[in-house]
Amino acid sequence: MEAVAKLNNYPTSPRKMRLLADLIRGMQVEKALAVLEFNPKHPAVPLRKLVLSAINNWKVKNEGADENALIVKTIMVDGARVIKRMRPAPQGRGYRVRKRSNHVTVVVDAAAPTEKAVKVSKKETVKKDVPATKTAAAKKTTKTETE
Repeated sequence: MEAVAKLNNYPTSPRKMRLLADLIRGMQVEKALAVLEFNPKHPAVPLRKLVLSAINNWKVKNEGADENALIVKTIMVDGARVIKRMRPAPQGRGYRVRKRSNHVTVVVDAAAPTEKAVKVSKKETVKKDVPATKTAAAKKTTKTETE
């Protein structure tokens, strides 16, 4: 069962936060925390706290479950409010400064079991529970025989 944590109106641009979000998307939680802990970018600290909060929310929902298999299932960074300021410019003008903010949503969940490939021969591997179809080589031979 998945758990969600949100961070609203954090005062850094969404573009800077997305750089970090793209780093940890789909990672195991322990590895994501390690990446964020040693990342020099300033939004790494609140993002790390947010992932820890999502882990704690998952623990509350799933009492007694193993948390070692958790992954960052989804992470979204959306734009939030923009504070507009004026900066003095040459010849009596004023330049607009847009101070951006963002909303971050993190969803953590236990990793789903992946399909493992089963070796049939040295050259072929077939996935389990996949219906057998004609291979490309078999299709080519049938076309050449009919022509």
